[in-house]
Amino acid sequence: MSVRVRFAPSPTGSLHLGNALTAVANRRFADEHDGVLLLRIDDTDPTRIVEGGEDAILDDLRWLELAWNEGPVRQSARGDVYRAAAEHAESDGGAARDPDGSLRLGGITLLRADGTATYQLATVADDLDLGVTHVIRGSDHRPNEEPQRRIARAIGGQLPEVIHHGLLLGEDGKKLSKRHGHASIADLRAEGIPPLAVRTYLEELGRPAHDVHLDLARLGRLAIEAIAAMPDDELAAAAGADESLARALRGARTLVEAREIAGTISHPEPVSLPPETEPTLVRFVELRAGGGALDEAGARAIVRELKAVGGDLRALRLALTGAGRGPELWTVVAALSEDEAIGRARRAVEQVSG
Repeated sequence: MSVRVRFAPSPTGSLHLGNALTAVANRRFADEHDGVLLLRIDDTDPTRIVEGGEDAILDDLRWLELAWNEGPVRQSARGDVYRAAAEHAESDGGAARDPDGSLRLGGITLLRADGTATYQLATVADDLDLGVTHVIRGSDHRPNEEPQRRIARAIGGQLPEVIHHGLLLGEDGKKLSKRHGHASIADLRAEGIPPLAVRTYLEELGRPAHDVHLDLARLGRLAIEAIAAMPDDELAAAAGADESLARALRGARTLVEAREIAGTISHPEPVSLPPETEPTLVRFVELRAGGGALDEAGARAIVRELKAVGGDLRALRLALTGAGRGPELWTVVAALSEDEAIGRARRAVEQVSG
């Protein structure tokens, strides 16, 4: 049997992190079984459709580098499938019409009074029609399993194998939602968490047997590791910086912080330094002059020499970046050209002397 799974979000905007967990779990299951992942957009309920919601979902999946093999299939275009399923349920499956024209199977509504399919009918009819073999979803869908088995039998089929996984919870122990913050892919993107960190975190969770709390500390560590591993050109592009600054950006905790670091190096704020910092700046100019472009060893040697003679390294950082804190000082020294580094140090000396 060829494995076919599906990820079926509603077009309500950026992916909730719990939904992203389901997407990754389905992708991984398909890969483990040399199977197919179908992307389906569950848009049968017009009250839940957000303008641009589908595009946001597709963008999030691409950002996570989570590919699908088929789709997107939109339920809004599959009315014929649902009508055929409803007819079978009414003629052979025990479903009955209400006076208002809706179709029910016991207490389960299959068609609304206007003839449109409900979520319950549409999702089962799609799973059968599209050949889905395994339904992998969050445990909040457990109450749907038995009603959907009844629907599957009523329309002439059997529900695929269902696998539920635990939910992502906020610090309060409740299902992660917008009120918690960090709840959507859009949130994490805005905070500067690299896609590799998010994808790795979700991969680590796998299909949790029980509910798990969102571990922001772990996500933060993965973000640092992901930034450290990014190729120079990719990291520089993500930070809106020149590639020469890549080494200085590697200590950043987020891509937002990387952009801030790039800004301080490229466009430092002017500073006023006390007179006692002048010897450090003068010595730095002496050490930097004539060195041309510096590799790591050369930049570290300058910083090491200044430290050995009791130089004020914080003053040098302020002179070069306008900030009192930042990446390792040698990375800043290496990032700046000889002329730029000497020019900044000399301007700082002039301000001290002036």
